[in-house]
Amino acid sequence: MSFRARHLLGIEHLAQDEIRAVLDLAERYVDLNRRTVKSSDVLAGMTQINMFFENSTRTQASFELAGKRLGADVMNMSVAQSSVKKGETLIDTALTLNAMHPDLLVVRHPNSGAVNLLASKVNCAVLNAGDGKHEHPTQALLDALTIRRAKGRIQRLTIAICGDIAHSRVARSNLILLGKMENRIRLIGPPTLMPSGVAEFGCEVYDDMREGLKGADVVMMLRLQKERMDGGFIPSEREYYHRYGLDADKLAVASPEAIVMHPGPMNRGVEIDGEIADDINRSVIQDQVEMGVAVRMACMELLARNLRAERGAKAVGSMV
Repeated sequence: MSFRARHLLGIEHLAQDEIRAVLDLAERYVDLNRRTVKSSDVLAGMTQINMFFENSTRTQASFELAGKRLGADVMNMSVAQSSVKKGETLIDTALTLNAMHPDLLVVRHPNSGAVNLLASKVNCAVLNAGDGKHEHPTQALLDALTIRRAKGRIQRLTIAICGDIAHSRVARSNLILLGKMENRIRLIGPPTLMPSGVAEFGCEVYDDMREGLKGADVVMMLRLQKERMDGGFIPSEREYYHRYGLDADKLAVASPEAIVMHPGPMNRGVEIDGEIADDINRSVIQDQVEMGVAVRMACMELLARNLRAERGAKAVGSMV
């Protein structure tokens, strides 16, 4: 398999063949995860540390489960009670972690670029579990796997990403990945929730849901990230749902075979109607959760392979 990355910090630096390598290996882990015995030993003897500076129950649980199923020793660091809260810098934290000799470090941080900084200071492989408004690469990869399994391909589809684009690292990573895979991408949302320079992203932009959803193969809804909003981005949640919440009436203009996605957690009645979210014929939201474990297993295996190869080469070099 062709996967050359030292860390998984974002989608931007992954080539098409590396994205396919992750998805193809993840397919095998989907099968493993559906068996009675779900264990593997590919990470046996390796240590995985999950360090979440932001709360995220589902992402942290997914990474923890992925590591344990691969046989790693998994430790979750409680950042809320750590030295970081006492004034320790991020670089000090990196040096402390490095002294523990972990093999895989999974990090979520509220500041864009923080995970990249950590990666530059440690000797292990680092996986970005979301940094500020920058990227969330494993979410984009699991979304791609979900789409490929539902539609039979991950190219030449019309994909609508709807809602709070400006504050969403999920939108950014999906925009990059789906663009690399030659899809037609539409961004739909109010102008106040569109990032600056959106016209340069190489996609279509709409502020009308019905216009943007016409003929779409995939409808990807986003959570309203109120914790990142400082000011009046929307008049009210009720008005937002009326104009931009996904309901049966708006979904009717999409392709009859369109699938509905949401990275979670969902605000029902704000971003999406509950009946649409639970519609087993259209919604693949629970599939996304399942694919998340398989994709994270695949990412960790591929990074572990590269890490072992790098350490092996250094060991040989030191003997020469």
